[in-house]
Amino acid sequence: MPHGTLLGRLKVGRLYGGKFGTRRQAMDEVIDWMMLYNHRRIHLTLGYVSPMQYEKSWHAA
Repeated sequence: MPHGTLLGRLKVGRLYGGKFGTRRQAMDEVIDWMMLYNHRRIHLTLGYVSPMQYEKSWHAA
C-alpha cells in the first residue's frame, strides 16, 4: 500500500476532527491505530491474515 494511503487512513480513521489535550494523547492514539492495523486488521492481499501473522508464517517457512 502506498505510504500516502496508509497515512490517509490514519488521519480519517482516528485523527480527523479530534482534539487532544497533550502531544502524548495524540501519540497514544497513533500507536493504538498502528497496533490495530498491524496486529488485528486482516488484509486481502496477505491471504486474509494480519501483517504480523503473515510475517510470522513467512519467518517460520
